[in-house]
Amino acid sequence: MDGRTSYEIILTYLPPEIRRAMKFAAEYTENLSEIRLRSGRAVSYVYPGKIMFLTADGSLTTDYRSGRCICVSATDIHKTVEALCRYSVHSCSKELSEGFFVIGGGIRVGVSGTVSGTADRTIKDFSGLNFRIARSVNGCAEELFRRTNGRSVLICGGVNSGKTTILRDLCRILGNDRKVVLIDERNEISASSGGVPSRDVGAMTDVIVGSDRAAGIISAIRTLSPDVIVCDEISDTADAEAILRGFGCGVSFAASIHAGSYEEMLSRRAAAPLIEAGVFDYAVFLHGSSFPSQIKEIRRISK
Repeated sequence: MDGRTSYEIILTYLPPEIRRAMKFAAEYTENLSEIRLRSGRAVSYVYPGKIMFLTADGSLTTDYRSGRCICVSATDIHKTVEALCRYSVHSCSKELSEGFFVIGGGIRVGVSGTVSGTADRTIKDFSGLNFRIARSVNGCAEELFRRTNGRSVLICGGVNSGKTTILRDLCRILGNDRKVVLIDERNEISASSGGVPSRDVGAMTDVIVGSDRAAGIISAIRTLSPDVIVCDEISDTADAEAILRGFGCGVSFAASIHAGSYEEMLSRRAAAPLIEAGVFDYAVFLHGSSFPSQIKEIRRISK
């Protein structure tokens, strides 16, 4: 990440007026989780449990109706998307069809707008952007590792609960002790540049970036002889089938899934066959967006 913070990286993509105010607001970045730009509305800063709005002098207010707030124009949104596309929107059809970019430091940028009626279903007439702050919190998974004895774990939580942050640190811990392969589909965990991770993911961790999870898992099993495979946001039957194949080969897994409770976890089509097969020894439930990366419960789920 060349020494820059996530906040500093985000600034490089924004129009001058917004960037100038955000530089003044740099003192308010502690616990900041999202920066949101919506056409015709104020720039918002999202924190656990509260939302603030940016003023022209770089202060924050709870009153979005305040005449002091910076109002984002449609031109601001379009110019920012152009910067995200490196000034070649047509070259970013994949990102615009999936609805997000991943930029330096593993920062994910969600895009809203009108979806085209063409076959590629790309977003046009952009109306909003959500910059999600990527964080490394070394040590946040130490308790988890200690209490699970390094066994296979499934990290469960909702949006902005800190699943990726916990998983990144667990990857670091595991990768300093065993052969680990990280399947980093969106480059959010390792934030690799030129093949070199800018986040600490462990001394013995091999990273596969850009591959979908299922294909990455199969490739890792065939070629990299992992003791552990780490992957984020498992979601479908293809993921489950690949994980079951790895489990059958003696590989352990550390993964995350979008689920706020044990019952919700079991309802996920990717999770049910894995729980039944005994792939994961523990399910870990996080508190949620008000207390990101904080563990609420560690539950033994295999015999």
